[in-house]
Amino acid sequence: MPHRVPKLPVAKRSEVLCIGAAGVGVLTPLYMIMPGAEERMANQTTKWAPRWERNISFFTPPFERGVQRIEPPVARAVQNIDSRLPLERMAKGVHTRIGNSISRFGGPRPNAP
Repeated sequence: MPHRVPKLPVAKRSEVLCIGAAGVGVLTPLYMIMPGAEERMANQTTKWAPRWERNISFFTPPFERGVQRIEPPVARAVQNIDSRLPLERMAKGVHTRIGNSISRFGGPRPNAP
Protein backbone atom coordinates (compact mmCIF):
# COMPACT_ATOMS: atom_id res chain seq x y z
CA MET A 1 0.00 0.00 0.00
CA PRO A 2 1.51 3.39 -1.01
CA HIS A 3 2.23 6.00 1.59
CA ARG A 4 -0.36 8.79 1.50
CA VAL A 5 0.56 12.38 2.17
CA PRO A 6 -2.25 14.27 3.88
CA LYS A 7 -3.75 17.12 1.87
CA LEU A 8 -3.10 20.63 3.09
CA PRO A 9 -6.13 22.77 3.90
CA VAL A 10 -7.03 25.46 1.38
CA ALA A 11 -5.44 28.80 2.24
CA LYS A 12 -7.75 31.62 3.21
CA ARG A 13 -7.73 34.88 1.28
CA SER A 14 -6.08 36.75 4.17
CA GLU A 15 -3.31 34.15 4.36
CA VAL A 16 -2.66 34.44 0.63
CA LEU A 17 -2.50 38.26 0.90
CA CYS A 18 -0.09 38.11 3.86
CA ILE A 19 2.21 35.64 2.13
CA GLY A 20 2.10 37.70 -1.06
CA ALA A 21 2.95 40.91 0.82
CA ALA A 22 5.82 39.15 2.59
CA GLY A 23 7.12 37.87 -0.74
CA VAL A 24 7.00 41.34 -2.27
CA GLY A 25 8.72 42.80 0.80
CA VAL A 26 11.52 40.24 0.59
CA LEU A 27 12.00 40.05 -3.15
CA THR A 28 11.82 43.78 -4.00
CA PRO A 29 15.20 44.66 -2.46
CA LEU A 30 16.76 41.66 -4.19
CA TYR A 31 15.27 42.77 -7.52
CA MET A 32 16.55 46.32 -7.02
CA ILE A 33 20.17 45.23 -6.54
CA MET A 34 20.21 43.25 -9.79
CA PRO A 35 22.09 44.90 -12.67
CA GLY A 36 19.83 46.94 -14.94
CA ALA A 37 17.00 47.24 -12.42
CA GLU A 38 16.90 51.03 -12.66
CA GLU A 39 16.46 50.93 -16.44
CA ARG A 40 13.66 48.34 -16.16
CA MET A 41 11.92 50.42 -13.49
CA ALA A 42 12.21 53.55 -15.64
CA ASN A 43 10.70 51.72 -18.63
CA GLN A 44 7.79 50.40 -16.56
CA THR A 45 7.20 53.83 -15.04
CA THR A 46 6.99 55.52 -18.44
CA LYS A 47 4.62 52.79 -19.58
CA TRP A 48 2.23 52.76 -16.60
CA ALA A 49 2.41 56.31 -15.15
CA PRO A 50 -0.18 57.86 -17.53
CA ARG A 51 -2.69 55.13 -16.69
CA TRP A 52 -2.11 55.55 -12.94
CA GLU A 53 -2.56 59.31 -13.26
CA ARG A 54 -5.89 58.84 -15.04
CA ASN A 55 -7.14 56.44 -12.39
CA ILE A 56 -5.97 58.55 -9.46
CA SER A 57 -7.55 61.71 -10.87
CA PHE A 58 -10.88 59.88 -10.83
CA PHE A 59 -10.65 59.30 -7.06
CA THR A 60 -9.06 62.51 -5.78
CA PRO A 61 -12.04 64.95 -5.81
CA PRO A 62 -14.22 62.84 -3.47
CA PHE A 63 -11.30 62.28 -1.10
CA GLU A 64 -10.47 66.00 -1.06
CA ARG A 65 -14.09 66.83 -0.17
CA GLY A 66 -14.04 64.21 2.57
CA VAL A 67 -10.81 65.55 4.03
CA GLN A 68 -12.14 69.12 4.00
CA ARG A 69 -15.26 67.94 5.84
CA ILE A 70 -13.37 65.87 8.43
CA GLU A 71 -10.42 68.17 9.13
CA PRO A 72 -12.07 70.80 11.41
CA PRO A 73 -13.52 68.30 13.93
CA VAL A 74 -10.27 66.36 14.02
CA ALA A 75 -8.28 69.56 14.63
CA ARG A 76 -10.62 70.52 17.48
CA ALA A 77 -10.31 67.06 19.02
CA VAL A 78 -6.51 67.25 18.91
CA GLN A 79 -6.54 70.68 20.56
CA ASN A 80 -8.87 69.40 23.29
CA ILE A 81 -6.61 66.42 23.97
CA ASP A 82 -3.52 68.66 24.12
CA SER A 83 -5.18 70.98 26.63
CA ARG A 84 -6.30 68.06 28.83
CA LEU A 85 -3.02 66.18 29.01
CA PRO A 86 -0.65 67.18 31.82
CA LEU A 87 2.40 66.72 29.61
CA GLU A 88 4.54 69.45 31.20
CA ARG A 89 3.89 68.20 34.73
CA MET A 90 4.64 64.63 33.65
CA ALA A 91 7.91 65.70 31.98
CA LYS A 92 9.02 67.57 35.11
CA GLY A 93 8.19 64.53 37.25
CA VAL A 94 10.19 62.21 34.99
CA HIS A 95 13.11 64.65 35.07
CA THR A 96 12.99 64.79 38.87
CA ARG A 97 12.83 60.98 39.21
CA ILE A 98 15.77 60.53 36.84
CA GLY A 99 17.76 63.13 38.76
CA ASN A 100 16.97 61.43 42.07
CA SER A 101 18.07 58.07 40.68
CA ILE A 102 21.35 59.50 39.39
CA SER A 103 22.12 61.26 42.67
CA ARG A 104 21.27 58.10 44.64
CA PHE A 105 24.10 56.31 42.84
CA GLY A 106 26.58 59.11 43.48
CA GLY A 107 26.29 61.10 40.25
CA PRO A 108 25.89 64.86 39.99
CA ARG A 109 22.41 66.25 40.50
CA PRO A 110 21.01 67.69 37.23
CA ASN A 111 19.66 71.24 37.14
CA ALA A 112 15.92 71.85 37.45
CA PRO A 113 14.07 72.15 34.12
